[in-house]
Amino acid sequence: MKQADQDVTTRIVRRETHSARTGASAVAAVLGILFFAYVLLESVLQVLGEQPWLIDPPTFGHWLADLPAEVDPVILGLSGALVFLAGLLFFLPAVLPGRRARYALPNPRAAVVVEGEVLAASLARCARMQAGVTPQQVLVTVGRTLVEVQIRPTSGTPVDAEAVRAAVEDELTLTKLDPQPAVRVRVADAGVIGQ
Repeated sequence: MKQADQDVTTRIVRRETHSARTGASAVAAVLGILFFAYVLLESVLQVLGEQPWLIDPPTFGHWLADLPAEVDPVILGLSGALVFLAGLLFFLPAVLPGRRARYALPNPRAAVVVEGEVLAASLARCARMQAGVTPQQVLVTVGRTLVEVQIRPTSGTPVDAEAVRAAVEDELTLTKLDPQPAVRVRVADAGVIGQ
């Protein structure tokens, strides 16, 4: 595969496995535009000698400079907490990885991305076949570093957790996920009757 094709495939996989930040960026841009449009409006009104629409910039600047004076501390604290939360809503998407529950499978010819639920269903089928139980008795959760298989056995029929783990690991190896998550199998103590 050519290097240019490899770069395109890598970008496609990254776009599909990570969430976009466009929503937060658009909100921040709209809020910024509205704020600066308001400041421009008030400045133009002040230059023209007209009455301010809400508050003129110099009065607001003096109020902001003297802010702790004559303001109820509860209102000041609540306002600070709201500003902090609003900042946190913009800061966290910028620094967190934003991974989706999707996994890239290596393929030399195409970008292959699989939903976590599809991978979990495949592993659950494998675990169910090895344990000899019905689909309702197996629950598989797939994470970045851990695949957890929970089995409720049929009452009176033992389940070999080590054999189930080995079968799920073999199935997971076929996907060629990088890095390969660890597999943990839990067999419930109480069995299911009549399955």
